[in-house]
Amino acid sequence: MTIFGPQVVLATFLIFCRVGTCLMLMPGFSSPRIPQRVRLFLALSVTLALAPMLVAGVRQEIPSEAPVVVLGLIASEMMIGAIIGVMGRVFFLALQFAGATVTMLIGFSNTADTHVEEEEPVSALTGLITMTAALLIFVTDLHWEILRALVESYSVVPVAKQLATNFGITKIVDALTDSFLLALRISAPFIVYSLLINLMFGILGKLTPQIPVYFISIPFVLAGGGILLYFTSSELIQLFMKGFTEWLSRV
Repeated sequence: MTIFGPQVVLATFLIFCRVGTCLMLMPGFSSPRIPQRVRLFLALSVTLALAPMLVAGVRQEIPSEAPVVVLGLIASEMMIGAIIGVMGRVFFLALQFAGATVTMLIGFSNTADTHVEEEEPVSALTGLITMTAALLIFVTDLHWEILRALVESYSVVPVAKQLATNFGITKIVDALTDSFLLALRISAPFIVYSLLINLMFGILGKLTPQIPVYFISIPFVLAGGGILLYFTSSELIQLFMKGFTEWLSRV
């Protein structure tokens, strides 16, 4: 029988610090559409679910119960959870950037619309892309991979071990590199399309300077961009989910 002593309570709270901070920043779990009390209850539930398999190891790593040591452990655990959450958030920021780029390149209005997934208003197309990706995290069971990454993080960075000074910066820079290269791959077809269509209408404007080619070209740019988006949307989302899954497997 497990004895719920001060060390067990302290170890469980340290687990909550890492798990709660990560879920506070991780896409999907941290959506503003989810009430704060629900998010808090979810973090507590995940902590209590993971505690039986992590408490024993965490208790052994706690050097002492001195207040100064406990405060240091709390700060360290929150920092580790924040690093994992920020890396996941970076991928969705890159997807949001790619969505805004696609919206601009195919001629859709980039006027901010009502926010759905993010707290800041974004264009309707960008909101649709990010909301679809957040929904697919749960549909494809990637939220279990997030929890697996949290459990595995205790073997990579145990409690009370000195956090390498370049750990957070290196991990976040690697995530930034991977995510924005992924964003470039997602928006690449639309960059090529924009260059070609604008070059074509630019040449046409030089040939016929008396005709306002810009205003005539808008319907054709919109139609071509819509068709390209229709045929590539599923592949673009699959490309993002594949990149996000590969990152989760390396965390």
